[in-house]
Amino acid sequence: MATWRKLLESGAEVPDVYAIDVIWPGILADNLLDLRAYVSAEEIGAYFPKLIANFTLNGKLVALPYNMSMGILFYRTDLLRKYGYGTPPKTWEELEAMARRIQAGERAKGNKDFWGFVWEGAPSEALTCNALEWQVSDGGGTILDENGHVTVNNPHAIRAWSRAAGWVGTISPPGVTAYKEWDAFNIWQAGNAAFMRNWTSSYVAARAKDSPTRDRFEVAPLPRGSVGIGATLGGNGYGVSRHSRHPREAALLVRFLAGRDEQARRCRRPAEPPTIPALYERADVLAANPYFSRILQANEGLALRPSAQAGKMYPEVSRAYFEAVHAVLSHRQSAAAAASDLQWQLVTMLKAPAADASSLRSQETAASRR
Repeated sequence: MATWRKLLESGAEVPDVYAIDVIWPGILADNLLDLRAYVSAEEIGAYFPKLIANFTLNGKLVALPYNMSMGILFYRTDLLRKYGYGTPPKTWEELEAMARRIQAGERAKGNKDFWGFVWEGAPSEALTCNALEWQVSDGGGTILDENGHVTVNNPHAIRAWSRAAGWVGTISPPGVTAYKEWDAFNIWQAGNAAFMRNWTSSYVAARAKDSPTRDRFEVAPLPRGSVGIGATLGGNGYGVSRHSRHPREAALLVRFLAGRDEQARRCRRPAEPPTIPALYERADVLAANPYFSRILQANEGLALRPSAQAGKMYPEVSRAYFEAVHAVLSHRQSAAAAASDLQWQLVTMLKAPAADASSLRSQETAASRR
């Protein structure tokens, strides 16, 4: 992102088209064209509304989404059957109970390296995504509300962080606080975990012909908290530089790359989820990607990181957030103290007020509808 930002802010005429991560619009929007001038409302309406909303700032559509990802739960179907479970866990409490039982059973059979649940706990953007899922599912909001007010210091977020800290060293390895996506994936792929939180993009690797877990796993929406499911949105879009000397041609390229036909072509083989709902109904797409049907279930609980509200300050906001959560996971600070300190830090950093109770209640209500 730093390279893209430098090029755009310098007024570089090339590249014409940029691949934009879902958390970059607020940082790059000033130097991207409004694609509504080149793409019809009907065409835009074919995409998932939350994705279009994510790439829209102040009414300006800065990118068209060409793939998406979200946090989902991977689980070992063979182990669930072995221990008498007919379905994956629906709640965090069910996950904890199932993980403990399977972990104890597998260790008793000789696999001392086996763990119940692996995820991404390293102090990084991956932890921001995981922690956001925990707190959104418990009604703890999304760090900032829709008006940019700081909401993170609340009992629901504190409860969610505390629960996750209790996993470390019990159902999750002590070293999970240093895991990024591929660290968690490698533990799970080696057969040493019953459950894993990871991105939908990991499904393709887990289903590869030489994968040891190829026929021994499935995916499901993440477990529910007290108010619903939280699944952090990931993915990419294509945007056009406002410095391009060929804006119309660049916009036509974006329309093609993110369009229905090109996404359908890509999804006729194992792929990341498309961004157009109609493609989830196509037999050829589903034959190559049977997990897409579960993606639609998870899609109902999508949680957006507060990148639009934070704008150019989002990297600093995310860093402050994941460092606070990491302090809780590594037992260097209580969740209550970390949330209080983080609230003060974000209010100071953003020069934004803390939200009142009604703002958090509106976020809880939105989460409860998922």
